[in-house]
Amino acid sequence: MLSALLAMHLAAGAVALGLGSKLGHRAFAVAALAPVATVGFALSQASDVLSGSPVMTSSPWVPTLGLTLDLRLDAFALLMVALVSGVGTVVFGYAWHYFAGSRRAGRAAGLLVLFSGAMLGVVLADNVLALYGFWELTSITSFLLIGLDDRDGGSRGAAMHALLVTGAGALAMLGGLVILGHEAGTFRLSEILASPPSGTAVSAAVVLVLIGAFAKSAQYPFHSWLPGAMVAPTPISAYLH
Repeated sequence: MLSALLAMHLAAGAVALGLGSKLGHRAFAVAALAPVATVGFALSQASDVLSGSPVMTSSPWVPTLGLTLDLRLDAFALLMVALVSGVGTVVFGYAWHYFAGSRRAGRAAGLLVLFSGAMLGVVLADNVLALYGFWELTSITSFLLIGLDDRDGGSRGAAMHALLVTGAGALAMLGGLVILGHEAGTFRLSEILASPPSGTAVSAAVVLVLIGAFAKSAQYPFHSWLPGAMVAPTPISAYLH
């Protein structure tokens, strides 16, 4: 079911982007179905999850390399789903009114729900390499959302600035995650946390992961991209930040 929720975000994004010119701001109603369904599923599982029975799924990802797409909804992930999809539902409702009459409504709705799906993937991922993949998808969708007005040079510049800073930080994070997985003997996040490795290499890996996190969250000295990102329309800025 967890993978189906991610697929639902992808499908909603495709519909909103493909039919945006016909749907107009109504595309946000289509896009909102994915986060609303996610909130509903999370509420239905909340009792079991909070009692210590997480929801887990595993699907083949890159079989030749033995990689799987492991997803896990535990208590902390449940809290983050409330933020990603719960707040997201409110943002989509606001965007419905904000983009009324806008020629960019369909594109905004499609990209926003794809961004929501990427964030949901980060929250649910139980494989550090899958987590990195979703992390990068948030960077790409953020780039497209910040530069939504692609006719404006300022928007394009702000989007590129954000992508370069967060992308460079993400490369550092990838190095850290690979080292961490190698030292732990597994790339499964829950297993790493259950039996964390130690040593100089692990300390270096943690620093690299933190660099990526600091860049993405615009912490000093990686904060320079954030003011420019505010050129995005208000609902997008609200959801991004």
